[in-house]
Amino acid sequence: MSPSRSDAGGAIVSRLTKRAEFLAARRGRRLNGPFFLIEALDRADGGSARYGLTVTRKVGNAVERNRIRRRLREAIRTGCGADMAPGFDYVVVARRDLLSLPFETLKGELSRRVAKVKASRQPPATPPSGTE
Repeated sequence: MSPSRSDAGGAIVSRLTKRAEFLAARRGRRLNGPFFLIEALDRADGGSARYGLTVTRKVGNAVERNRIRRRLREAIRTGCGADMAPGFDYVVVARRDLLSLPFETLKGELSRRVAKVKASRQPPATPPSGTE
């Protein structure tokens, strides 16, 4: 698992590499959209955010699938990596419409969805302070 530094914001984001990590993310929150589905799992360890990309053969041939993966990796590197919450695993399942989507729209949509996961994170419960 090689960490990659995000240019925007300086956040370190690692990649998911093992099948078990991808399957574990399926237990997390699902955010469905027209261009991709995001599965986000809170590992609750406070480590760096990790991401994985899934592009199935239904999406297209190898050239198209690789182009989609490259576009998603670049969108994460240039903007969305800084929006990812620490301690979360994100799996992005791409759809074919992502191929013809303008890159700025792709970055905006991905950032918006990732920020939604970050906003929905429950703050840790703190015991009431003071004496009774």
